[in-house]
Amino acid sequence: MIYLYTISAYLFILIGVGLYKAGKINTQADFSVAGRNLSPWVLVGTMLATWMGTGSILGNAGKTYETGMAALMLPIGSILGIILLTRIAGKVRDYEKFTVPEILGDRFGPIARILSVISLVMAYMVIVSYQYNAGGAVLHTVLISESGEPLISVETGTIIAAVFIITYTMLAGLVSVAYTDVANGLIILLSFLISIPILLTEAGGFSGMREAFEAMDKADHMNFFGVYSTVDIINFCLPPFLLILGDANMYQRFFASKDAEGAKFATTTLIFAVALAELMIIFAAWVSSSMVPDAEIGKYILIYASHKFLPIFLSAVMMTTIVGIIISTADSFLLVPATTLMRDIYMNYVNPDANEKRIVLLSRLLVLVLGIVAYIVSLGFAKSAGFFERALYAYTIYGASITPALVAALFWKRASKIGAILSISSGTVTTLLWKEAGFIQNLIPTSIYSNIDEVLPAITVSVLGLILGSILFPDNK
Repeated sequence: MIYLYTISAYLFILIGVGLYKAGKINTQADFSVAGRNLSPWVLVGTMLATWMGTGSILGNAGKTYETGMAALMLPIGSILGIILLTRIAGKVRDYEKFTVPEILGDRFGPIARILSVISLVMAYMVIVSYQYNAGGAVLHTVLISESGEPLISVETGTIIAAVFIITYTMLAGLVSVAYTDVANGLIILLSFLISIPILLTEAGGFSGMREAFEAMDKADHMNFFGVYSTVDIINFCLPPFLLILGDANMYQRFFASKDAEGAKFATTTLIFAVALAELMIIFAAWVSSSMVPDAEIGKYILIYASHKFLPIFLSAVMMTTIVGIIISTADSFLLVPATTLMRDIYMNYVNPDANEKRIVLLSRLLVLVLGIVAYIVSLGFAKSAGFFERALYAYTIYGASITPALVAALFWKRASKIGAILSISSGTVTTLLWKEAGFIQNLIPTSIYSNIDEVLPAITVSVLGLILGSILFPDNK
């Protein structure tokens, strides 16, 4: 029952913070960008907690169970993306915008703006959907009877997770999300720093791990090189690189910074925070996987390991940490599309003169609607795919469609409206067709299609569309 008590206490604290902050929300700036008043260290915490979601705690951990130590390569894309973000953060803050599509609209016109809204909402609904699924898996694991039987199904747990995430996000927007994210970020780092030595001892050190992997016929799980091919590394590292380089969550936090210098400092610090957190998650999953021969359990390796191998109190803290990771990512990926639809569609085309009270109310209603949509997606869309695969798919929808045009808007003066429109639309369509259209599989040789994920063709087509469209159809000056 300690799991129930610990997680419940954590959730009640979150709701308390949300209720307290809700009364202080008076404007869209308060709800969407925290009044543009976040300090650098708060920015670091909220960016870390937002990025470290189910894609890390279950996706990367699950891939680690499959491939072993080589998975330590997986954060390369994210880290490189954040390094480049340090060159962007200050510039973005000075724009004083609310959303990424606003930047694209100002530079490339209304069509590019609308297309980017569509791609953003699609990608973020997929991301939120598997946060729900992950929350359901955690609740199914920790809510057990005295005999060890689960008290609720994964499906029921998913509903509970969805209801809580939607409710919490509706209450107070970014201002509450940001400050609770700071706590989540600290808990992430501390929990794994304490847990890893315990797990390593339980596994018998590296020698014990080697013997265990050999007994499972997984000797290559102790190898860093030679496990992934070059194409594998591209498939695994390019999607998170593209997402984080253009991620509207990161840009929303830049907009929320007190100033440009704070945004640049926070992003620079984030490089080290994300590298440490990602590597600790993968390392913990690698160590734990040597003690878990059951592949079905391996999909939830860190949840199982926390429950099975850690002292009860630390196990409860770790489970709460995982819940915190899920919530801190889901609420951000709900808030951004709600802000985007409000700012880029409603206020731009429906009611430009809406007052602040109405904007805040409708923003909350949009969170509710999008939260329900994400739940429906969790039931059906990419139902058979694992967390890792779904994460890469969602990252590619966004990264291949929006990121090239966004970077061009910031740094390439010759980029044109036609080039941006071609890039956004072709990146989105190529991703969807490569993943979902059966006829594509029939047109492309199996040896190529089975080895190349959607990210490589999608980003190639997107960048070519941007460059050729800009050269052949330049804007009239």
